[in-house]
Amino acid sequence: MIKAIFYKEWIKMRWFCLVAALFLAGFTAYALLRVQRVITFKGAAHIWQVMLEKEVVLIDLLQYLPVLLGILTALVQFVPEMAQKRLKLTLHLPFPQRRMILLMTGTGLAALVVLYAAQTFALWAYFRAVLAPELVARILLTALPWYLAGLTLYPLTAWVCLEPTWRRRIADMLVAAGVCRIFFLSESPQAYDGMLPWLCALLLCVLFFPLLSVHRFKQGCQD
Repeated sequence: MIKAIFYKEWIKMRWFCLVAALFLAGFTAYALLRVQRVITFKGAAHIWQVMLEKEVVLIDLLQYLPVLLGILTALVQFVPEMAQKRLKLTLHLPFPQRRMILLMTGTGLAALVVLYAAQTFALWAYFRAVLAPELVARILLTALPWYLAGLTLYPLTAWVCLEPTWRRRIADMLVAAGVCRIFFLSESPQAYDGMLPWLCALLLCVLFFPLLSVHRFKQGCQD
């Protein structure tokens, strides 16, 4: 049954994952080409100087992409479940319901982790050739909260999608927007280093939010 659940989710997500990978690769390549252009005309020393004196991380263009992918992944997975009334059938399968929802969200999270890891590796591979290790770490640590935001917004969006009533759904959207804002309060490099454990704890908490909407669905809540 577990393999069947994973396969069902993969069928829904396979084309989206391909498009998302190409989309992410395109933006990443564009961001790196901008850096390479500066290096070509002004030299790598200029990049070092800009990073140290102006506190930039060179990849600001990628800041909101993880969040966008997290939201879209949840929409691709769970909007059909509600729009086509599949959730009721899914919950009647001979398998523990909570475990099934967690496996479904786990599939989406796994897909996001693979996409984020591929992008992080591309950034690391490029910057390690032109920057000192300390500056590479500075860039990647600054980007880490962006990825955590994407992973956090994924279950929150699933929570909204699975909610059976629009009144509660709107309230959930406001909560999700507020949580998202937490990850983008500061644009300074490594501003969130001290908050990373708390952001990870927040992610762990919201992983179970979709179960709340499923519980309300099972209770017969509706508009």
